[in-house]
Amino acid sequence: MIPKIEDLPKLVANTKTNTQKLFTKLKRTQPGSLDTTVQSIHEDVFSEMNCLTCANCCKTTSPIFYQKDIERLSKLFRIKPSQFIQNYLHIDAEQDFVLNVTPCPFLVEDNLCSVYEQRPTACREYPHTNRKRFYQLLDLTQRNTAVCPAAFEIVERLKKNYQNKSH
Repeated sequence: MIPKIEDLPKLVANTKTNTQKLFTKLKRTQPGSLDTTVQSIHEDVFSEMNCLTCANCCKTTSPIFYQKDIERLSKLFRIKPSQFIQNYLHIDAEQDFVLNVTPCPFLVEDNLCSVYEQRPTACREYPHTNRKRFYQLLDLTQRNTAVCPAAFEIVERLKKNYQNKSH
């Protein structure tokens, strides 16, 4: 069952050690079935969850904005990319463009996105649990479990799947 957002901090804290153990093992072994397994779990979880009921990612974190995202959104707003950057973005410690503020300035009523069709790539792919070479995204996924109830549930189901295989 997908957890409630208010329960997430405690759940993440209680499962952190087991998550780290599994992810260390997955990084080391890189099982060939991992991408297929995670993709299946991702589809199951997102068939049960509507992101519009949560939008915690939009409320608490910023996606990375790539140049193509900046250009696409600048065109939407009919401004120059430099103006879009000046209005909305700054460079973070990792030298990535991110939003100046949270919640996202494009988040509107009913957790809708006012730039949905032109949203950044990172938003399109969030929580990154259906991407190829998932073993490369394990650290990011663990961080995302603290933000996204669906990511948390995907990891919990992944644990059950791999615990069942090891016995």
